[in-house]
Amino acid sequence: MLTSLHIDGNSWLHRLPVRAKLLALVALSILLFLSGSLFVQLAAFVISAGLYLSVGLSWREALKRVGFVFFTIFFLAAVNLFLLPLNDVAVLTLRLMALVLFAATVTATTTISEFMDEVTALLTPFERLGWVRAADVSLALGLVLRFVPDIFARYQAIREAHRARGLPVRPLTIIGPLIILTLKDADTIAAAIDARGFRRQ
Repeated sequence: MLTSLHIDGNSWLHRLPVRAKLLALVALSILLFLSGSLFVQLAAFVISAGLYLSVGLSWREALKRVGFVFFTIFFLAAVNLFLLPLNDVAVLTLRLMALVLFAATVTATTTISEFMDEVTALLTPFERLGWVRAADVSLALGLVLRFVPDIFARYQAIREAHRARGLPVRPLTIIGPLIILTLKDADTIAAAIDARGFRRQ
């Protein structure tokens, strides 16, 4: 069962500063969205896949982490085949897959606390201008990264419960209970945050 997005390790990616990884992700996103070259997208996908597989994940675990997102991308590609030329669909698909793999690599090699500290530092100048609350944004990001594995585990539990009862496993029958349970957890977490005074008034 997936319990954390972070993978313990001592690779060069783990040792690389968080800011460098985030800036690389932003730069890659801009480059890929500005480029319509199939070769560039394919090269980015191959490099991102190599980096992702180098963080210490087994093939099964690596696929499990990005499988649902890839399924969504493939579904989008299938729909776009009726609307766009094949080359454009291939570019779009490879672009999204490369970005997903690179983002998964960054997440797997960075702890939640490192993410939160870096986001707070980056947003502090904007907080001085009165545009955002850096601590609130970093807390929100930390909560998302922390509870994504829990949501995935809950999805698996609901799916297995359906199978055990002999019920058909369909997305529409699973999403409802999943949303309800997630919202209940969100209320509990929000109440705990307010009770501890983590958010400033």
